[in-house]
Amino acid sequence: MSDSLIKQHAEMRATTSPLLQTQGVTKDYPGVRALDGVDFDLRAGEVHVLFGENGAGKSTLISILAGANQPSAGQILFKGEPVSLASVHDARTYGISAVFQEFSLIPQMTVEENLFLGAEHSRAGLLDRARIRREAQEILDELGFALRPEQRVDHLTRAEQQMVEIAKAFRSELQVLILDEPTASLTNHETDHLFQLIGELTKRGVGIIYITHRMAEIHRIGDRITVLRDGRYIDTVDAREATEDDLVKLMTGRVVGAVFPVLDLSEPGDVVLDVQNVTTRDALVADASMNVRAGEIVGMAGLVGSGKSELMQACFGAGPIGAGTVTLNGRDITGHTPRRNIRDGFLYLPADRRSEGLMMMRSVRENVALASLDIAPFSRGVFLDRAGERKAVGDLAARLNLSPPLIERAVDHFSGGNQQKAMLARSLTRRYDLIVFDEPTVGVDVGTRASIYEFIVGLARGGVAIVLISSDLPEILHLTTRAYVFYRGRVQAELKADQLTEENVLAHFFEREAA
Repeated sequence: MSDSLIKQHAEMRATTSPLLQTQGVTKDYPGVRALDGVDFDLRAGEVHVLFGENGAGKSTLISILAGANQPSAGQILFKGEPVSLASVHDARTYGISAVFQEFSLIPQMTVEENLFLGAEHSRAGLLDRARIRREAQEILDELGFALRPEQRVDHLTRAEQQMVEIAKAFRSELQVLILDEPTASLTNHETDHLFQLIGELTKRGVGIIYITHRMAEIHRIGDRITVLRDGRYIDTVDAREATEDDLVKLMTGRVVGAVFPVLDLSEPGDVVLDVQNVTTRDALVADASMNVRAGEIVGMAGLVGSGKSELMQACFGAGPIGAGTVTLNGRDITGHTPRRNIRDGFLYLPADRRSEGLMMMRSVRENVALASLDIAPFSRGVFLDRAGERKAVGDLAARLNLSPPLIERAVDHFSGGNQQKAMLARSLTRRYDLIVFDEPTVGVDVGTRASIYEFIVGLARGGVAIVLISSDLPEILHLTTRAYVFYRGRVQAELKADQLTEENVLAHFFEREAA
């Protein structure tokens, strides 16, 4: 598209009356005002980015627009007319569909069953499975997702489940599409395809509300950006003109320095974890070897499903090892359970905090203390020490700036960034020699991300051996002292600090040609 056409398209959007609009929308929960008189509007054919810290109110606002939640005050207008979105079904009758960051799939059902859940086709009173499969395949083909309609969702990777969530939104005629961190689990290729699809939708007049914390995505596809802070509307700016510093200042009310801290680490100490020729029984990892020393941060990079997470899960005891050895501080721990590894000083914090890392319906206190109930101050002999537990977790909540600092509140009632803080706090409840962080900044804002980076580097400064598994390339480049690159379950390369460049890492993401 030429510059003149882009300008013409932008001017057309600017003069278009709002497709979807909120006026003074407020949402109150017991003791908390999540939204405070927020005005927002979406025009047909634009990508309107919602931006703000975790807990700023973004998720609450989109849940109201998607019909999953109702406002305490204010009103919603669709094409200039007041509407009541009492349910997700109501929203979909207006063509409003949402893809939330936290999945809403039924794991035991197939892709096609999830796509048409609640809107199944029938013929003569019987389920029309042939039509459901045909239309499911048409949706997957349109989106370019390499999935089979008959696959069970619990057999899919997280990235593939993300594709199913996106596909669900295309079941009906779209007017408004809400995307909440849609690329968090997608590869670069899948992300490119999604952005191409977004471009096609906006040309058809679909309005898109997009939540992301990735600046590159905002500048690539955004038209306007609305910033929320502490549940209040702050400003709406042009995505092409706003700089990263501008957005961070609007988001936080302060100037935030460099996101990545200085890696002022001492010389690494002794080898803490040594992995030799490990192959997992499910063959997702094949003949992999690596090591990490005390006081260093070792990165593990690769595409989704490359084996980087699966290797650390197997070492931790969360996956079966078929061959090879794993040693911790010189002791063989091959096949040890996670419980035993935790007590020996080895902690793994998973990428999927909701289904693997946290007990969502339990309190922050219980989640933070979970791995240390056998030691003081969380227990006294064979009895739990509730007073000691409350004080210890309260101190950690203050140290990590949990917001709000309510340690008896269920984790499910916190924003994604604060859920992540609750899981990170677990690493401070006892002495660990080795901590594995698997995708530690998925779905968190820039300010929280900077805090997490400083937290990780601080642990390494204290002599803890750190493994950082990340699909975010800048994290590998700026936060690790060396890195292993994985491809199809194998270690493709080990890159030292002076070799850690974008070109070198990406060169090993794919199969190398034979010499």
